[in-house]
Amino acid sequence: MPHTPTTHAEPLPRPEAVRRPAPDRGRSLLGPALELIHTGRAPTRSALTAELAVTRATAGAVAAELAALGLVTVDAHPIGTGRGRPSHRLGVAPEGPVVLTAQIHSDGLSLALAGLGGVLGEPVHLPLPARTDPERMLGAIAEAGAALVAGQRRRCLGAALALPNPVREPEGTTPAALHFGWPGSTPVAALFAEAMAGVDLGQRARRPLPTAVANDANLVALAEHRHGAGRAARRLLLVTSGHRGVGGALVVDGHLHTGSAGLALEVGHLTVDPLGRPCPCGNRGCLNVETDPEALLAAAGRTPDPRRPLLEQARELAESAAHDPVARTAVDKVVDLLGMGLAGLANILNPDRIVLGRLHQDLLAAAPERLPEVVTRRSLWGRCDQVPIVAAELCHAGLIGAGELAWAPYLANPQAVAG
Repeated sequence: MPHTPTTHAEPLPRPEAVRRPAPDRGRSLLGPALELIHTGRAPTRSALTAELAVTRATAGAVAAELAALGLVTVDAHPIGTGRGRPSHRLGVAPEGPVVLTAQIHSDGLSLALAGLGGVLGEPVHLPLPARTDPERMLGAIAEAGAALVAGQRRRCLGAALALPNPVREPEGTTPAALHFGWPGSTPVAALFAEAMAGVDLGQRARRPLPTAVANDANLVALAEHRHGAGRAARRLLLVTSGHRGVGGALVVDGHLHTGSAGLALEVGHLTVDPLGRPCPCGNRGCLNVETDPEALLAAAGRTPDPRRPLLEQARELAESAAHDPVARTAVDKVVDLLGMGLAGLANILNPDRIVLGRLHQDLLAAAPERLPEVVTRRSLWGRCDQVPIVAAELCHAGLIGAGELAWAPYLANPQAVAG
């Protein structure tokens, strides 16, 4: 028989070598893994393994690198969950970095420090400065923010501001500032960055400090989608009324729908009564002025007390509808107009969940059957496929949402925290 030459194949790699992720593959998983832990979708290493669709060794290596960056914690000992083998619990690092969050209301300012996981420090609430021009307002926020940052021991990686006005993207300008009369196209993003650069943030803040601004309703929707009543919704519509006016936002598959220039979903300027109250936008009967705190008080024939926040007075009125016939009539009137607006939005956007915030969640509590019934009756799709309408869950959602905005670059690239 002729001699058959022997082929010398390379030895097979060990099993653990097959599972070890390539460096680039491991780094590309850091952002998705951090977001899963940040939003609570991966509370254990086994959950992280399943969500990332990787091996246990890969998930362990990714979690270990995030822990080395000071962003997450990995319990040293695995815990049993009642199913399968025990797994190590994952969480955000309680002493990890923070970001500065701020929000401008029509009647005040709020600031707080936000860690990962939607964890918010104790907010600070301040009155509006005597002058409300952009420079004075943003300067007051920067000074109060500097005191917050310098007064704690954790690193500060960025700052973000929630505005009660639309914000044009990517310029960061306000085409209209309905509450304070700021000039059109005010460069609010640039002014905020300049204000933060001009204050002493202490030794623990990144310099220069990254800054960002966005519309408050957009940020509330993002916060509720990641940490509140909007979890797992694929198409989440948020409608909310705070101190004055009405805002709204849409989150589609985890991302804000902001339109071609950041100006989409100005739901407050949907007309629900053509002969109704005048709106600052120049129209009449907008959702903005027919379903906000001032409108509810007016429907009950009450003059607002200038010494108390409008929202507080309106929420008390909504709660009293259970035993006060005048309040009941006022609530029903405003609820009918709100339901009409929500039905129109549902016809256009086809959301799978509607989350109501601030005063609107109080109206839902005061009329838990009437409001969904109005939406169902007036919505084309509502009659055959009723949309769940739920109350927002988060306190200070605007600040939490601003935290999401400030954390965004680090969720995309966790290694940037080491810079």
